[in-house]
Amino acid sequence: MGESPKGGWSAEIKPDDSVHALIAVHTDAGITGFGSVFTNGGLVEAALKVLEPLYLGENALEPERVSEKLNQNTFWMGRGGTLTHTISGIDIALWDILGKALGQPLGRLLGGIYRKRVMPYCSVLMEEPAAMRVTLARFRAQGFRAFKIGWGPFGRRLDAKLDEAIVKAARETVGEDSQLFVDAGASDAYWPNGLRWAINTSHMLAAFNVGWFEEPLKPDAIDDFCELRRQSAVPIAGGEVLTRRQSFTSWLTRGAFDIVQPDATKVGGISEQRRIAWMAEEFGVKYVGHGWNTALGVAADLQLAAALPHVDLVEFIGGSAYVDGILAEPFKLDAEGHLEIPMRAGLGITLDPAKVARYSPGAAALFTQPAE
Repeated sequence: MGESPKGGWSAEIKPDDSVHALIAVHTDAGITGFGSVFTNGGLVEAALKVLEPLYLGENALEPERVSEKLNQNTFWMGRGGTLTHTISGIDIALWDILGKALGQPLGRLLGGIYRKRVMPYCSVLMEEPAAMRVTLARFRAQGFRAFKIGWGPFGRRLDAKLDEAIVKAARETVGEDSQLFVDAGASDAYWPNGLRWAINTSHMLAAFNVGWFEEPLKPDAIDDFCELRRQSAVPIAGGEVLTRRQSFTSWLTRGAFDIVQPDATKVGGISEQRRIAWMAEEFGVKYVGHGWNTALGVAADLQLAAALPHVDLVEFIGGSAYVDGILAEPFKLDAEGHLEIPMRAGLGITLDPAKVARYSPGAAALFTQPAE
């Protein structure tokens, strides 16, 4: 508790706020799988009580069927909300169990191993230009060679010169040899800008060789996204607030995105994430998972990066205790700024019970097999 990372929101997250929850699924074979959910822990507890009659006694070796059963039987209670987010965590945990039961990394079970390492982009919040330089210099010194800056004051002060100064400072700090992406975060409360701002801003970003412009418009403005993509000087990315594959269909068929970014801890888990990535490929849209979550979310994205043919990036929050501080063996960059994709069974990572307990008073239950 007390180390929830800032989100950059206008109503900022406090350190003690619960915005991520971990789920453990226990089996009668003694295998436990772990998953991550992007929502408040209290909501997850309530959702699990609703879902319990549907999952209790199910076959943990059939993640796609079980997750679809949960989705099909609860959509009328609020499809896309807390229940869908919670099913995401269950699904990730079920895949973890399947991999552990078979002694295989998930990448192999999800389609095969296309690659054994991938480039993480260090995802950090925007700050005033001087502070932005300090933050990015620190992470570049750690070995990162791709960066995303987002939210913060960008677009919120209605000051185009400040927006440009932030991006300029970022590019100068990370160097021309690093990839740089910009996330406006227009899913924030009371986002003040529209299509014209986004078009103009895209041309400013192009001058700094920005690789994509993420969430530049309110998340339901599909017509504006389509028009922006036609006029933008840089690729357009989005989709992190959408849930389940059905929500993505119109965005892909209408050509709203160059890069689609579902979040495995929200969208319905690994099962949905993979299907969305497959669908995106059919439309020539690049898939890059949204990973502003936890180490378990990073692990899921890494396994998907192994199993999908064209994935070259995964999101990695810079300096989050929930990514860097809960694993027995934390993620490490290699000399070229890549992350090795774990080849151990399941998600390929191991949570450290003592470390997790620092952030959750109920952590012991995650690691304790329930009595029969």
